[in-house]
Amino acid sequence: MAATLRLLFSVSRPGSFGASHSLFRPLSLSAHREGFKYVNAQEPANDMKSITDRAAQTLLWTELFRGLGMTMSYLFREPATINYPFEKGPLSPRFRGEHALRRYPSGEERCIACKLCEAICPAQAITIEAEPRADGSRRTTRYDIDMTKCIYCGFCQEACPVDAIVE
Repeated sequence: MAATLRLLFSVSRPGSFGASHSLFRPLSLSAHREGFKYVNAQEPANDMKSITDRAAQTLLWTELFRGLGMTMSYLFREPATINYPFEKGPLSPRFRGEHALRRYPSGEERCIACKLCEAICPAQAITIEAEPRADGSRRTTRYDIDMTKCIYCGFCQEACPVDAIVE
């Protein structure tokens, strides 16, 4: 043991902390590292093509794991879909069912042909035609709701300023 310590201190220089060049091995992949011999190890190429290839591959794996992480995070969230025939989505508190136009007790239609319901309908199921009255206001001549297009969202009822549409 004393001979080993003597050999170590005889080769060391100030600032090398007891190690010499003969004790260091080069840190290349082709060298012996920690007692293992790497047979097919190669130095990574440092040309621009190989650098961009390694960067692209790293980015690919990074993005792949980010996407996998996002997918796994949705696994533990509450699902956004509903089982339609058995579960219903939230409805407007004023929703009643199929559409109907209301009239005043005098028999006159409430609709003032503002066409807000036609504009707000996401399915474009409402068609309104209007003509001016003698007093200058508009009168509805044709009010059609294509019930095959209607999705029963209730937006037309909420948009009507005179509550002419009921469901």
